[in-house]
Amino acid sequence: MDYLPIFLKLREARCLIVGGGNVAARKASLLLDAGAQVTILAPEIKPSCAALTEAETVVGRFQPVHLDGMNLVIAATDNHEVNRFVSEEAQARGIPVNVVDNPTLCTFVMPAILDRSPLMVAFSTGGASPVLARLLRAKLETAIPAGYGRLAEFAEQQRQHVKTAISQPEKRRVFWENVLGGAVAEKILSGDMDGARVLFDALLQRNDDAPLRGEVYLVGAGPGDPDLLTFRALRLVQQAEVVLYDNLVSKPVLEMTRRDAHRVYVGKRRANHALPQDEINQLLVKYAKEGKRVLRLKGGDPFIFGRGGEEIETLAAEGIPFQVVPGITSASGVSAYAGIPLTHRDHAQSVTFVTGHLKDGSMDLDWNGLARPNQTVVVYMGLTGLEVLCRELVAHGLPDSTPAAIVQQGTTQNQRVFTGTLATLPAIAEAKKPQSPTLIIVGGVVTLRDKLAWFQPGGGN
Repeated sequence: MDYLPIFLKLREARCLIVGGGNVAARKASLLLDAGAQVTILAPEIKPSCAALTEAETVVGRFQPVHLDGMNLVIAATDNHEVNRFVSEEAQARGIPVNVVDNPTLCTFVMPAILDRSPLMVAFSTGGASPVLARLLRAKLETAIPAGYGRLAEFAEQQRQHVKTAISQPEKRRVFWENVLGGAVAEKILSGDMDGARVLFDALLQRNDDAPLRGEVYLVGAGPGDPDLLTFRALRLVQQAEVVLYDNLVSKPVLEMTRRDAHRVYVGKRRANHALPQDEINQLLVKYAKEGKRVLRLKGGDPFIFGRGGEEIETLAAEGIPFQVVPGITSASGVSAYAGIPLTHRDHAQSVTFVTGHLKDGSMDLDWNGLARPNQTVVVYMGLTGLEVLCRELVAHGLPDSTPAAIVQQGTTQNQRVFTGTLATLPAIAEAKKPQSPTLIIVGGVVTLRDKLAWFQPGGGN
């Protein structure tokens, strides 16, 4: 270990930045955020530094006297000899010094910082590759969303209260694990501070043998690519103890759940449901009443042909707390990966989403409403009724030359796109045999596919 990671308290500390350009401005801004008294010294003060009105700016060349009374120094000039001179003089006085992009002249290095104050995460490559450190910080952004700052503040506020109420250190540790990894933390992360306080007080006061109160997370898993999950979805996916998932949830997304979570497959293929919807609803209630954190993972978005409304109606009636996390619905995700914009001023000024089969298995749609010009129609679960769909759209006014496409398993490495017209698409489907899940897109925007296609799974479609 070449460097010992530490956190310095710089509030009211006097810090010198030697250099007056953009790099110096960035370093000065960090020090100001930490509460330091910052002096910027350079022969020329650039606008980016001058804009930092909280910092003192001094026009001049560095002299050792400028180090008098300083607690920390950063050299950020583009002159190697000046930077070396600053470093040598600072080290001679025992003042911590950093020279930008020159680890050999540093007594400390500036890490990449993830600021969730009062929670702070800093990591470094020891100056070997600052770009790599920044890339790793970006990855960590997804795992530690902004709400963790509120969580840290809450824990700080309640720390003494918990210490007084729970005298045994081991029990106190278990209590905090339940708080920071459970429903209280989730309330805080979602911004419900009042609900968090109520749950926290109840948890602190309850008997150890009292039943826990569970919660259900209704999460949209998106169209397949796990990179399309929202930050909140990712957090809930990784903390749920029970996972109910359907056929449209991709394997890579499912693999992001906890390894020790109890997974329950509930099916939801066309005409082949592993469990009827009512039984799924009751399973959610059952596990929540057992005190579990239950994840209902649904392909696409829960509220767009996902029957999420039916599920939370049951939860609300049973008094079960729940959250709904929207997902990227298949229409927007799959069309984007297929290179087919849903709207375009030259082709479509509106877009309509429909499901290809209704509750009784029929395809009795508002054909007159769908067969309008300058509109994109996106059909979910329409492959089985494709011939009927194309025939009825033509019968109700759309030209049989209207462009149309089938997208198989969009956003994944199995994506395939088949384009044609209302007249030719059924025969194309019969010949190519696309595999579900599929999405059908009808409208002039399909003609843009050849020009705008960018996603090439497995080297090509």
